[in-house]
Amino acid sequence: MKKRLVFAAFSFSAIFLIMVSSVFAGGKKEKAQPEVNANVNIPGSEPQSGEKKPEVVPITVIQNPKIKSSYVKESPGGSPVKFHEVWGYVMQDEEQKFDPATMPLTDLCYFSVDINSYGEASAIPDIKKIKNFKGRKHLVFTSWGRALTHMVLNPEFGCRNRLLNVIETAAKDYDGIQIDFENVPYRDRKHYQTFLKDIRRRIGQEKWLTVAIAARTKDIVDDIYPYKEIEPLVDRILVMAYDEHWSTSKPGPVASIEWCSRVADYCVKTLPNKKLIMGLPFYGRSWQDTSYSKAWIFKSVNRILGEKNITNVDRDSANGIPHFEFDATVHVTGYFDDTYSLVKRARMYQEKGVTRIGFWRIGQEDPDFWPWLVLN
Repeated sequence: MKKRLVFAAFSFSAIFLIMVSSVFAGGKKEKAQPEVNANVNIPGSEPQSGEKKPEVVPITVIQNPKIKSSYVKESPGGSPVKFHEVWGYVMQDEEQKFDPATMPLTDLCYFSVDINSYGEASAIPDIKKIKNFKGRKHLVFTSWGRALTHMVLNPEFGCRNRLLNVIETAAKDYDGIQIDFENVPYRDRKHYQTFLKDIRRRIGQEKWLTVAIAARTKDIVDDIYPYKEIEPLVDRILVMAYDEHWSTSKPGPVASIEWCSRVADYCVKTLPNKKLIMGLPFYGRSWQDTSYSKAWIFKSVNRILGEKNITNVDRDSANGIPHFEFDATVHVTGYFDDTYSLVKRARMYQEKGVTRIGFWRIGQEDPDFWPWLVLN
């Protein structure tokens, strides 16, 4: 789900020609942001019959002045977008990027507890590092590799029971547990579901159990993440409606409005409204037309030296190994989200009846976005 972004450092000079999607570049001067006083239902859940309504805490959302825009931004215009629940992910050691006073979240997902190659859980994040937040706090467990996920999910191995013990203990300090296993092997699809059932039995009904799963636009035969089968097992499903284009795909938006609209259409007709969280990205991606970061054979090295007219090849004094340098122009295409595109996507979800959204991840966003988001 949450892919960690790594920006490569090039050993040659590069001219970056950034192409930004036209949805972000309207050529208009930025309009004044609205002043918003958000009355936030901090617990974020609907009161049931006979229950006491959650405490209402007034929060004044103030535009973040830390980032000065390098381009002419366009205001979304209109009114802020309202949702019943707003979820956000915060990374360990990035707790300072989360500001409860300016970010109207009902639920915070603490990312994450990883599973190592021995099937052991990494250290549990200290919930005390999240300060001044009165909403729900969810601890996220992740498993990335297919082989490792197989070891964790298959009941034949001891890893599964050990992990269940860790989850049961960790849940005591949190309001809920989220499972983010993005590489479940096909033959373990049923083990994944029984794993969720076991977690529910361990943590009880008073704790929340949620999952983050891949986006779909239609039913898939023998789907690893069948929405309708998973839905009864959990309290919420966060649909990761991003990575439409990824690091090795052709250039394009991480989450285009058209694609997200099709994902939402499928989700709305497949899942109960109360359980659906549409995930939105705060990050962007870039692609270069030529990459020189690769392994070379002698024939290729000799060719590139000739093409670049490099006749002077140095050798390091210790080993006598030849090395060379050259400058190159690389064409880069980048797509990213700013306030305009984020609000447009959020409004599209709102128009489709979606009442819950979540963001990957806190600290990556255009800070001017927050005043445009309020809780109803």
